Amino acid sequence: MTNRLIRFSLLIAMAFAAAVTTPLAQQAGTTKPAPPAPAAAAPQVRAATPTSDIPRITFEKYTLPNGLDVILRQDRRLPVVAVDLWYHVGPANEEKGRTGFAHLFEHMMFQCSKHVPCDQHFQLLEAAGASDVNGTTDFDRTNYFETVPSNQLELALWLESDRMGYLLDKVDQAALANQQDVVRNERRQSVENQPYGLAEEAVVQLLYPAGHPYYGNVIGSHEDIQAAKLDDVQRFFRQYYAPNNASLAIVGDIDVAQTKALVQKYFGTLRRGPAVPPIKATTPRISSERRKVVQSRVELPRVYMAWITPAFYKPGDADADIAATLLGGGRSSRLYKKLVYEQQIAQDVSAQQYSLILGSIFQIQVTARPGRTAAEIEKALEAELATLRVAAPERTEVERARNTIETNIVGGLESLGGFGGVADRLNAYNHYLKTPDYLQQDVARYRAVTPATIRTFARTYLTPSSRVVVHAVPGEPQAAAQVPTPAASAEATAPKPAKPAPGTGAQAVNTDQPWRANQPKAAAAKPVQLPTPQSEMLPNGLTLILNERRGLPVVAASVVLRTGSDANPLDKPGLANFTAAMLDEGTASRSALQIADQVAQLGASLGTGSSMDATTISGRSLSKNFGALLDLMADVTLRPSFPAEELDRQRAQRLGQLVQMRDNPSQVAGQVTAMVLYGDKHPYGYSEIGTEASVKAITRADLSGFWQQNFVANNAALVVAGDISMKELRAIAEKSFGSWQRGTPNRPALTTPTAIPPRVIIVDKPGSPQTQLRVATIGVARSSPDFRPVQVMNIALGGLFSSRINMNLREQHGYTYGASSQFTFRRAAGPFQVASGVRTDVTAPSVSEIFKEIRGMVDRPLDQAELQRAKDSLANSLAGAFETSADAVANFSNVFTYDLGLDYYTKYAQDVNRVTTDQTLAVTKRYLIPANMVVIAVGDRKVIEPELAKLNVGTVEIRDAEGRPAK
Repeated sequence: MTNRLIRFSLLIAMAFAAAVTTPLAQQAGTTKPAPPAPAAAAPQVRAATPTSDIPRITFEKYTLPNGLDVILRQDRRLPVVAVDLWYHVGPANEEKGRTGFAHLFEHMMFQCSKHVPCDQHFQLLEAAGASDVNGTTDFDRTNYFETVPSNQLELALWLESDRMGYLLDKVDQAALANQQDVVRNERRQSVENQPYGLAEEAVVQLLYPAGHPYYGNVIGSHEDIQAAKLDDVQRFFRQYYAPNNASLAIVGDIDVAQTKALVQKYFGTLRRGPAVPPIKATTPRISSERRKVVQSRVELPRVYMAWITPAFYKPGDADADIAATLLGGGRSSRLYKKLVYEQQIAQDVSAQQYSLILGSIFQIQVTARPGRTAAEIEKALEAELATLRVAAPERTEVERARNTIETNIVGGLESLGGFGGVADRLNAYNHYLKTPDYLQQDVARYRAVTPATIRTFARTYLTPSSRVVVHAVPGEPQAAAQVPTPAASAEATAPKPAKPAPGTGAQAVNTDQPWRANQPKAAAAKPVQLPTPQSEMLPNGLTLILNERRGLPVVAASVVLRTGSDANPLDKPGLANFTAAMLDEGTASRSALQIADQVAQLGASLGTGSSMDATTISGRSLSKNFGALLDLMADVTLRPSFPAEELDRQRAQRLGQLVQMRDNPSQVAGQVTAMVLYGDKHPYGYSEIGTEASVKAITRADLSGFWQQNFVANNAALVVAGDISMKELRAIAEKSFGSWQRGTPNRPALTTPTAIPPRVIIVDKPGSPQTQLRVATIGVARSSPDFRPVQVMNIALGGLFSSRINMNLREQHGYTYGASSQFTFRRAAGPFQVASGVRTDVTAPSVSEIFKEIRGMVDRPLDQAELQRAKDSLANSLAGAFETSADAVANFSNVFTYDLGLDYYTKYAQDVNRVTTDQTLAVTKRYLIPANMVVIAVGDRKVIEPELAKLNVGTVEIRDAEGRPAK
């Protein structure tokens, strides 16, 4: 399953991950799982290979008298701490007619509680420097997490304990109605307005019967979301949101004894809830194939095949993970090699085991190339599955898949918190297995998988008679049932949560403790000691930059060149990115598939790409394999052969990507914004991939010429972070890169386009349930002395969840799932844009509110408190931006690309804290000029055009998906 379908989180990645908010450019064990009855005997548990080479996660677990499991782990790598709270409830526990309720309730948990004022949860954490704040709902659980500076641990515990103990004291009908709007917007954005979203939902609804807890997916239906009542919220909270149905993991720079005292203070006095009823659902086996064709707003057909497979951590689950990796886990996989590479009928392939307690989902997804059909794809896909059922895979195939999985497991330990970090892993093991101590056994179960057990798994589970097949084909989607949004109720106060009657089993009301009304003060801050990276230069001019990080056997690296898409000839947009894409498609000594297989055999990753300002060749591996990985990185950097047959394959792939981009409203909005702001005579007017005409026109000589001129040693840095010393790095770098020659790279002189008159650009997407909206203008260059004030100003305007724009459009009006603003800093002035996906019928009001907030930055300038929150969010979150080796590589790559100085991050907080209110007001007036802004709306023209025209914010124009005047 794709994450979009199966895991819904409170924050919108598009709106906030892109915003410059950090220095980065930035079971309940009472239920017996019921997998379907297999057609043959399930794989048996096998003897495990020793795992002494896998780091052990040390921790302490204890349980409070009220039933709360507490898991503590001290890790002093950085002065930060991750707080991760799991509630053992999800859609698996939902009542009939209330699909999506667990996820809706997740949203409610970020509203008011008795001692925390409304809209303060995010604001307080962001001001404290939280680097990761979120909540996610999965089929089997709900979690909430934040990573904060270690001196702010008490703040995080105060916030989490108050909503666990006192949410119902403040939740009212108005808050429920607002979050119903937000979640329904999330459904529109994540399912209905996504190119293949409805087809993905259909897969789940064919796998599980109506009435099954998983049938409604995690997000649920409009009908059920809107039907939720305040009484449902209260009953759900009392039943499931109690200490005895939760586990709390705290990982990071903590004093264990002091942390135990804080946990007792904030959680120890909360009352135990009622016993959680066992999940009664069972999952019936699929005895005959189920099929569906889903009309979708797409140009390329897509085929889904899915099966119900063994439950999480049960025999066969590890086999399923390795089988998925072997079949569709990247360029070394069987489906990629056969359908994408050899037959060239598929645009992309993927396979995944999505493990669940009521029967897991094994899904394969293949998108057709232009001109190919779903039937053709299905036939080729079935042929590969039939081969796996008949003959066991080669041992090397299984090893490659296992090595990739192990590297991902060990690499994930670099993150303390967030989704997939150490705290999350400890909680997951505790949730499903009743013990956090399972990492060694987890790795051992993968090492016990053999070629024979993979074949047994395929024969047992991946059969034609037990599968679901969905074809997503071009056409008009079936209109979703119209569920009106009720008018706002005048009654906004919550009923007083009465004490439950004796014998009802409902959770007792927690006694108020007046001291909870006082926000805890931060402890003494620990200095963020981010080391200035080491740097040396090889005789050929290649710069080495190293952030040595001990503790985990992981190394990440990037070869960074100071040439990107800004160097593209105007008649060949996409050339830099095409060149980068061809680097690992064959070298003087290795074919494309040999490169892919060797990377997978190392359990490593290797990728190439470009931005407007740089080209990168990036990789990550276990430290024992880093020398071999660096040899591969050097080979693709120094000796690409640009073979003609691979050029043809890559050209077809990129043409398919352009088709897919036209189907994605968000990507269309981005391309149109670029073209409108910069035009077709500037590199910034195009996406990285270029245009259909340029992709067709670029030749091997163009690629080779671009590489020869710009891929030179004195234009590059090898940026490395992880378990390696400079002495070790220099030795292997000289061996791998010492022969690289100097040269004279292209240094384009980019001009800033003149301001364009205000206008409204509409791209028609008939029937869209949402409008992808942008309000944009030309911004500021990275080298500008205004950079820091602009960065701080934008944090307050639209860079945080608690920013002005998001609180207006999402929390006050319920128009969107999320809204943000961003300055894209480049060598030349990049764009500024406000971005959001809004409900179609409120497109024009959303534009009005965005302009109101932009003007408000002058009419209502940042006061000292708001400015300080913005600065604190940036400065205090610095440590969290260096959690992983890949984080460090990304940050120090920017230092090299923009020549910021190796001590840039040691001075970062000081520079941020120098910004004044006068400076933020000055840059607001200089860059946020409404008369210079354009509105881009990708949506249903017949619905949105009349109201947009009435706004009088500019002439209305209709353009196509590339930003050119529509015919």
